[in-house]
Amino acid sequence: MTEQPASTFEALYEDAEPRLRLALVAGFGPQRGREAAVDALSYGWENWEKVRAMDNPVGYLYRVGARQAKRARRGEPILFEAPVDDSRDSEPRLPEALAGLTTTQRQVVVLVYAMGYSHREVARMLGLSPATVQTHLTRGLRKLRRSLGVSTDA
Repeated sequence: MTEQPASTFEALYEDAEPRLRLALVAGFGPQRGREAAVDALSYGWENWEKVRAMDNPVGYLYRVGARQAKRARRGEPILFEAPVDDSRDSEPRLPEALAGLTTTQRQVVVLVYAMGYSHREVARMLGLSPATVQTHLTRGLRKLRRSLGVSTDA
């Protein structure tokens, strides 16, 4: 599905910034993800004529931000804060387990289960098909369960 191109950078920013930021934070951690979103949107502003002509400018800007986040990482671990909500049970090993997923698996799991987005919304955010989102979700959850020692037997 091809989106209607934004007529101005401001319109693209209003539509894309929250989705782009959430997807990059889910993949690269809070600090690096926010920085990557700023870098991607800055690139979009500086190259607006090129970006506005694209079929999926948000997907392209996501890839720009992801590349920047990977470069900035230079082998450092991705840090996720442990949950601070004491009102419900939380798994203290979850941040480390999430960091062990691939970037796309982590993004999909966090966006679907922690932030409540639908498969279709996540697909749109990341420039993937809903079927690919489901595949990454299934694999990511399987890996999390193994990492946390959670049995799937009923």
